[in-house]
Amino acid sequence: MAAANEPINENNGDGGGGGGGGDMVIQISQSVKAKPSIVVKKSEEQNPLIVPSIANSKLEQQQQNQRQRLVSLDVFRGITVALMILVDDAGGLLPAINHSPWNGLTLADFVMPFFLFIAGVSLALTYKKLTNKAVATKKAILRTLKLLVFGILLQGGFLHGVNDLNYGVDMEQIRWTGVLQRIAVAYIVAALCEIWLKDGDHPVSSKLSLLKKYWFQWVVALVLTTIYISLLYGLYVPDWEYKYPVETSSSAPSIFSVKCGVRGNTGPACNAVGMIDRKILGIRHLYRRPTYRRTEQCSTKSPDYGPLPPGAPSWCQAPFDPEGLLSSVMAIVTCLVGLHYGHLIIHFKDHKDRILTWTISSSCLICSGLAMDLFGMHINKALYTFSYMCVTAGAAGILFTGIYYMVDVCGYRRSTLVFEWIGLHALMIYILAACNVLPVVLQGFYWRQPQNNILRLIGIGKK
Repeated sequence: MAAANEPINENNGDGGGGGGGGDMVIQISQSVKAKPSIVVKKSEEQNPLIVPSIANSKLEQQQQNQRQRLVSLDVFRGITVALMILVDDAGGLLPAINHSPWNGLTLADFVMPFFLFIAGVSLALTYKKLTNKAVATKKAILRTLKLLVFGILLQGGFLHGVNDLNYGVDMEQIRWTGVLQRIAVAYIVAALCEIWLKDGDHPVSSKLSLLKKYWFQWVVALVLTTIYISLLYGLYVPDWEYKYPVETSSSAPSIFSVKCGVRGNTGPACNAVGMIDRKILGIRHLYRRPTYRRTEQCSTKSPDYGPLPPGAPSWCQAPFDPEGLLSSVMAIVTCLVGLHYGHLIIHFKDHKDRILTWTISSSCLICSGLAMDLFGMHINKALYTFSYMCVTAGAAGILFTGIYYMVDVCGYRRSTLVFEWIGLHALMIYILAACNVLPVVLQGFYWRQPQNNILRLIGIGKK
């Protein structure tokens, strides 16, 4: 999810080695600018990013003389943004497509991994050739900082919501984590791996040589996975307590105690992911409407939000961040998986070879994730478990392969133009549609009282 409209000519790469990638990771992509060449080289005739002609030899010659972006990546990004808007707006009406209350997988649970996968693929193309690693690193760090700032402003509580016309945020309760922050963390780690941890002189002539060229990146993925699994199942989680409602509420807060004293628990109350966030970030800085409030233990309207049932557990109203610190470790691995799919675009020219390799890799990921879920390592978005990473990254690979075949191989672009446009403006649409910026603007126009605003007139924002 970052912005980068830069050429990806496989012969010239990134030119100055500055790192491509653009300003925002929500829209990392390659670009479209057509530049005619004087001599058509043999290597250009087999450029894997040039869509094969389906019309006549004149069109084929035109395509060989142009540098084109990987359109399927823009389409994939656009589909993901559209899916995000769908589940955000329709999730309340159709709880079945909303995020899973805890274990399990729904349509909404694919959105975040898809964005991370896209970012990884894009980074492989952006940093294909580097002349100055230091400059590329500097630009990657600056983009990461921009994303972090955007994320904190948009998701930290600074902008009011549809039902809350207050403006500003108490720094003692600001939410430090969020969607853009998680993407920023995954982006910078994957970018640094691609800039520094690859053998630039190692030739790639087979799948084995591809693994050898990027073997250190796979070591990083293995180390991150080991750290995550070790902490999730190895850390001891003691008893803890919290106040509800928060101190800013007019009601007197009550103190709730949660009994744990366990190790390796993956339930909502006593998992290591939540404990680490409470210890490092502070419980007042966590997300206050976690998905587990829609579980049967915590809601009479499960799988939707609702009143607490009689005898509800003490943890039901506790904050929990779905984009927390430990869970973001596995999010980085998803980005590294996407990076590997991008490497196949760079080093293998044949469409069939790419599609076959992607399909096999994606199928193995999905089967591995489902097998782990069957044996007890449950698919869980809130914890971003290893099984969840495998299934969602594999699904991203399957969808990307299908879009690539339809758009970049067969040339069916007309039917996907809307998604391509959305993908090219992903950051803007995300901010307007998913971060309440558009509702905030519309709520600024009212009659006599702030409650009499445009959104209320059309039935939005009524409690």
